Amino acid sequence: MTHPDPAASLTTLEALTAYLAAAFDSGDGAALAEALAVAAHAEGTAHLAAAAGLPQAELRHAFATGEMSMATTLAVMKVIDLHMPGTPH
Repeated sequence: MTHPDPAASLTTLEALTAYLAAAFDSGDGAALAEALAVAAHAEGTAHLAAAAGLPQAELRHAFATGEMSMATTLAVMKVIDLHMPGTPH
């Protein structure tokens, strides 16, 4: 039995930011690491990189390795915050 690729549904900026926000909100380091690894292969990461002003390859590498600089983390978190429904901007 094949399992669906979780990255397959993360094709938009909104889908990816909601997915990552849930992982951050969980407070579970393992869940966050898994979410970042999935995001490294998601189509929506291209949109996130553009919105954060980061090179796509750099962001994918940071997600895949789990080694994100503070500047990268803050840029990603800002985009996530801006795209969450019900969040005042």
